[in-house]
Amino acid sequence: MTHATRSGVAHFACDSDTRAIEMIRELLGYLPANNMEDPPIVETGDDPNRMLPALDTVIPDDPRQVYDMREVICSIVDNGVILEPHYHYAQNIIVCFARLAGRTVGIIANQPKHLAGCLDVNASDKATRFIRFCDAFNIPLLTIADVPGYLPGADQEWSGIIRHGAKLLWCYSEATVPKITLITRKDYGGSYLAMCSRDLGADFVFAWPTAEIAVMGAEGAAPIIYKRDIEKASDPRAALEEKLKEYRDLLYNPYIAASRGYVDEVILPRDSRRIITGALELLSTKREVRPPKKHGNIPM
Repeated sequence: MTHATRSGVAHFACDSDTRAIEMIRELLGYLPANNMEDPPIVETGDDPNRMLPALDTVIPDDPRQVYDMREVICSIVDNGVILEPHYHYAQNIIVCFARLAGRTVGIIANQPKHLAGCLDVNASDKATRFIRFCDAFNIPLLTIADVPGYLPGADQEWSGIIRHGAKLLWCYSEATVPKITLITRKDYGGSYLAMCSRDLGADFVFAWPTAEIAVMGAEGAAPIIYKRDIEKASDPRAALEEKLKEYRDLLYNPYIAASRGYVDEVILPRDSRRIITGALELLSTKREVRPPKKHGNIPM
């Protein structure tokens, strides 16, 4: 458990040899025989058009409250079954294998229950390795974003968060497999880009009506954007509250992003499985040919 929780060296922690062999078998079931083949399609018996009414209320009304992203993932995928490498490591982000309409998919998702889902050094490395693994074996990527930003603090700066975060952007940009993104709630600033935005090559971007796509949250942005108006006001505190509300009303929705082409469709949470599965089917024949080169220079 030490390597599984602190260093990230161990991807799975098993309590017996038998369980380890079972997990190896389960992992291989998601993978193709080699990198020239597509992953196997398995009949799971789960209706690809299954509606998910429970997801309509999964996002708390209070933006400071958390929810479990695993509930969202397990609701969307076939039979609620996932295989999660690095379960104990960098728990502010989830990476897992699952199936949608029998097709293998790799999922990367922020976990609001841990560090509010912020990206940090370890989470960036965890997601980066998983993305490259999936791209190597032709496994489509589903990214589920609820991220308020990169984790602040001197420790993160000294540990090279910019360098580690850049690896995440690099690997998303370099991946040629189908890439689908779903935004559930917060998606701010540089972390918006890092979680497979349209700019990083997402083939489809969907958003729930609760999605907030902005440079930063209202509490951080409003005092800067409206600084002069607040200072000139007879009651600065009331003016700040007014500007906070103005900022939220203007930007705390996905429709501006959709109008500018950054989001393909604003969808009801209950329709997520049906729409994502349909997008995956449309992208099943995707082939992306890049100009020949020896390799790029990944930020290390």
